[in-house]
Amino acid sequence: MSGMDYSGPVAVTRDIWWVGFHDAEADMHCNPYLIVDGDEAVLIDSGSIPQFPVIMRKIIDVIRPSQISVVVASHPDPDVCSNMAVVEDVVERDDLRIAAHSASLRLIRYYGLRSALYPVDRSDWRLTLKSGRVLEFIHTPHLHFAGSMATWDPVSGTLFSSDLFGAMDHDWALFGDTNYLPDMNAWHEMIMPARAVLGSVLDRFEAMPVERICPQHGSVIERAHVKAAIAHLRNLPCGLDLL
Repeated sequence: MSGMDYSGPVAVTRDIWWVGFHDAEADMHCNPYLIVDGDEAVLIDSGSIPQFPVIMRKIIDVIRPSQISVVVASHPDPDVCSNMAVVEDVVERDDLRIAAHSASLRLIRYYGLRSALYPVDRSDWRLTLKSGRVLEFIHTPHLHFAGSMATWDPVSGTLFSSDLFGAMDHDWALFGDTNYLPDMNAWHEMIMPARAVLGSVLDRFEAMPVERICPQHGSVIERAHVKAAIAHLRNLPCGLDLL
């Protein structure tokens, strides 16, 4: 692990913060992110119930929880969003929205949510904040859930890629380099269905002006390494390819 202090929030770029945690038993880092836009904030993949105190403490170091107007869930896995009902209790906003693909929302609602559900696939794949800043959503079907999606912030050039570009590794740092690319292998081999399924999504990512990729697990990939990371996954056998 690098010498950076991860006990508090870490700035990824201007107005985007990592508020994640390390699950030592799973040898896995989970990466909730916070976008701060004036007096409004968006929480990307809020995390799990056991790690809620760690995540919320880091959020409070950056903003008041009541500034969070949207929680985005890239897919319904418990490590990604099972704490959302607790987040609701702390945020205390009647207008809080839970943004996800409708296929994910069918399962997410079983976490006991009371906030308005915002199905991105029925909302032109975008969400507009009070300032006019638009977040766009990219369907990444079966990577690794039918309703999986990535979140694109054109203002910062940040792609929140969900499980794509993630890794499980022993020597973790928040910001990866070319040495990070092989760390992605075991993760994608385990949870992605096949290299062919990755192809069309990677084509779309490659055409975008991505400044950084922020996966839900593993390390942030900065612009200098984005093309290499895409090429690496494009050539990686995974899932059914390994049978």
